[in-house]
Amino acid sequence: MGLASLFGAALIALGFLGNFEGVKSSVLSPQKAGEAALSYINESLTEKNLIASLVGEVERKNEVYCFKLSVQNQKFDSCISLDGKLLFPQIIDLTIPLEPLEETENEAMEPILPREIPEVYLYTMSYCPYGNQAEEVMYPVQKLLGKKVKIEPHYVIYSNYHGGGPDYCLDKENKYCSMHGIEELNQDVRELCIYKYQPEKFWDYLMEVNQKCSLQDIRTCWEKTAKEKGIDTAKIIDCQEKEVLTLLEKEAELNKKYNVLGSPTVIINEAEYKGKRSPEGYKNGICSGFQNPPEECKQTLEDSTSAAAGGCQ
Repeated sequence: MGLASLFGAALIALGFLGNFEGVKSSVLSPQKAGEAALSYINESLTEKNLIASLVGEVERKNEVYCFKLSVQNQKFDSCISLDGKLLFPQIIDLTIPLEPLEETENEAMEPILPREIPEVYLYTMSYCPYGNQAEEVMYPVQKLLGKKVKIEPHYVIYSNYHGGGPDYCLDKENKYCSMHGIEELNQDVRELCIYKYQPEKFWDYLMEVNQKCSLQDIRTCWEKTAKEKGIDTAKIIDCQEKEVLTLLEKEAELNKKYNVLGSPTVIINEAEYKGKRSPEGYKNGICSGFQNPPEECKQTLEDSTSAAAGGCQ
């Protein structure tokens, strides 16, 4: 998740806001404003060897310039003030009414039927920044509820993505593909293997690999991180080689069953959760799925790790 923590969390959730040294107060040309934004962002990404690039034209919208950025084949909308001093993640059109707060913060838009032990499926892509944020949000919930709830990682699988081929798909039939490429799909499978064989180490490993490994170096970085967390990497490699098609077939079937279209998607007791993406929001949604909620459900979790709205789809 290096990209999500360095770029997604900044541009998607908070945005870069800061003074650009050497930029005068006069209005810049669209080209100069775009160059200033790109230079500032790439300086922030240098230590992770990530590079952002402009996609398309820089266009003026009222009192700001707006443009699209690409980082690791992921697209981000951003805007910059006309004088080139402030950079924002997006424009919000205040002429469009917002949905009622009560509706957007409901824990679920469809009923969650209670069970003795709730079953939660968290669908992500291993390098979708929104999905990585959702994993970070779910982490304290999993730590709080522990074995009293079943929170399973699952992954969004596409067929014939971008026309198929080895850059995105594992098989010749192009049934098993991932949005951000084959290395993302390989990491999805590794994480499925880790959860299958060492589930007690999965969540701590996930938080670590999301922070330490980028899409460019995940092929080697995953193993070093796994060993640091006490994971049997030989077992995971064996699983990836021998069980990959079985695991992906199951994922594709579950994607279809729950009509999963993007990352993140949360399913609680077979109902899709559409409430607030925060530890407290996820906790409340899951706790509504207990027949007899445990004492842990009375605890309030901090929402400091709330995830941004949106997704990879």
